[in-house]
Amino acid sequence: QVQLVESGGGLVQAGGSLRLSCAASGRTAATSAMGWFRQVPGKERDFVARISVNGGRTDYADSVKGRFTISRDNAKNTVYLQMNSLKPEDTAVYYCAVPRSGSYYDTRFGAVYWGQGTQVTVSS
Repeated sequence: QVQLVESGGGLVQAGGSLRLSCAASGRTAATSAMGWFRQVPGKERDFVARISVNGGRTDYADSVKGRFTISRDNAKNTVYLQMNSLKPEDTAVYYCAVPRSGSYYDTRFGAVYWGQGTQVTVSS
């Protein structure tokens, strides 16, 4: 079993910033690529960002490029999502994901373990 504990969500005004954290059990995060997804009611869960096991490769959805930054601290088994210049359309439940295979590819395109989700609400 992989346990992912997310934190950092909240209510912010447009233009503000939030930093999400996802702490994984054991050393799972240190040996696997990780990523973030988000979901709004009635819609599919969408890819936001991913990062390779050593942090050397990152990938972002077009809608967040230039505003969001994914990073990781393998000593803490934690991945972060720094969200700047937030927009109302960023409002969603944000989920941390760890691919079952551990691969960078599967973080976005394969089977993953999910965190519980943390709510981000951006008001105008």
